[in-house]
Amino acid sequence: MFHRPLITALLAACALPAIAAQRPAGASAEVPAGPELSAIDRVWSGHSARFALQVTADAIIVAYYDANRQLTVASRPRRSAAWVYQKLDSWLGWDSHNYTAMALDSTGQIHVAANMHGDPMVYYRSTVAGDVRTLARVRVMVDPAVEAKMTYPIFLRDGAGRLVYKYRDGSSGNGNEIYNVYDTATKTWTHLLQTPLTDGEGQRNAYFMGPVLGPDKYFHIAWVWRETPMAETNHDLSYARSRDLVHWERADGTPLPLPIKLSTAEIVDPVPVEGGMINNNTIIGFDPAGTAMITFHKFDAKGNTQIYVARHEAKGWRIAQVSDWQGFRWDFRGGGSLESRLFVKGAEPVGRDRIRVSVIRDGKPIDFLLDARTLKRLEEKPGVLLAEKLAGSIATPAGMMLNTVEDTSGIALAWPTRPPHRDLPSEDIPDPTVLRLVMPR
Repeated sequence: MFHRPLITALLAACALPAIAAQRPAGASAEVPAGPELSAIDRVWSGHSARFALQVTADAIIVAYYDANRQLTVASRPRRSAAWVYQKLDSWLGWDSHNYTAMALDSTGQIHVAANMHGDPMVYYRSTVAGDVRTLARVRVMVDPAVEAKMTYPIFLRDGAGRLVYKYRDGSSGNGNEIYNVYDTATKTWTHLLQTPLTDGEGQRNAYFMGPVLGPDKYFHIAWVWRETPMAETNHDLSYARSRDLVHWERADGTPLPLPIKLSTAEIVDPVPVEGGMINNNTIIGFDPAGTAMITFHKFDAKGNTQIYVARHEAKGWRIAQVSDWQGFRWDFRGGGSLESRLFVKGAEPVGRDRIRVSVIRDGKPIDFLLDARTLKRLEEKPGVLLAEKLAGSIATPAGMMLNTVEDTSGIALAWPTRPPHRDLPSEDIPDPTVLRLVMPR
C-alpha cells in the first residue's frame, strides 16, 4: 500500500479500489476561488485512512475516524450548519488500509463499511432513511464463511440501479473478489455471483480497479495479479468488461467463464514480476469516442519508470508510452502501506481529438495531452491538485499531508494527517487535526 501525495486515496501494495460514482480523490479539479470552509470534528492524525463523503439533494453525510479513532458518521442538511453525530463501535488501529466506505440505497437508507484489513466484516445500516442515529451493526451480510477476512469494501450500483457491495475475501497474494447485491424490499443481501469473480488458485490474487461504468454502458475493470504480499510481485495487467456485473467478457466480446484465472484472463500487457507495475495504479478512463483506456506504469527498457496507456483497437491492445522521464525509477518493495512516489488518474477526453492523462510524481501533479487517434504525446505541463488550492486556507502541520475527498458536486472534505507508516505504530501520537467541509460558493 502507498499514499497518494497530499490525498488519502491510499493505494498500491495492497490496493484501494476506486468508486466509479466519485471523482478520484486528489484529482485535478476546477474549484471556485475562495471556497467556504467549516469545521466538522477533530479527527485522528497519526496516519491517513480515507474518509467517505455522500452528497444528496438535501443532505451531506460523512464517515470518518474521530480524535479517539472511533468510527463516526455525521450528517447535516445542505442548507444548515447543524451536524448530527453517531459514534459506532469500531476503532481504528494503525493500518492505512482500513478506510471508510459509504452509500445510500434507493430508499435512502445509509450503508457503512469500514476498518477492515483481513478482518471480520464491520458493516452498519440505518433503519430510518437518512438518519445516522439509527445506524446499527449487521453481523452477517450473506455468508459468514467468506466474511471473516474482509478487505477493500466498495459500494456501487449495477446497471439496474441496485446497490452492490464488493470486497476481497482472503489476504494479499491469496484472495478472491466477492460481489453482493441488496434487495431494498426484503432488506437482505445475496451473492450477485455464484462464484468469485477471480480465482488465484491458492497461489495469487487479483487487485482490481473498477468496475467503472463507461459511456458504452459496459462496466470495465483492470487488474494485476499478485504472487505474494510483497508489492514487487505484481504482474500481468488484465482486463474484462460486463453489462450486468454477472456475465463477463474480453474486450472483443468473447465470454469469460468465471472464476477468471491467470490462465484464462485477457492479458493487456504481460508485465513481469518486478516489472515496475503496482496495483491500484491501473486506472480505467475513456477517450473521446467512449473507448475504455487503462493508464498504468512500468519500467522501460532502460529501467526508468514510465507512464503508459492501453486501448483495445481492431488489431488488439495498443500500448503507448506517455512519459519520457530520465533517471526516475520507483523501485517499490515490501508489504504494508507504502509511501507513493507516483499516482495515475484515468484518461479523459478533451474535446473531440485529445486525451488528458494526469499523474502525480513525487508530490507534483503533471498533465499529459495526447492525440486521440495516435496516442502520441502532444504536451506535458504542470497540473493542479485540490489540496494545493486549499493550502493557503488550511494549515498543515510539519510532517503531515493534506488529505482530500471530493464529490462530483464540488463539495469536498479536507484534513491533515501524517502519511502511512507501513501499518506500524508510531513512537508518538500527534494532536488531532480538524476535518473540514469544503463548499463551493
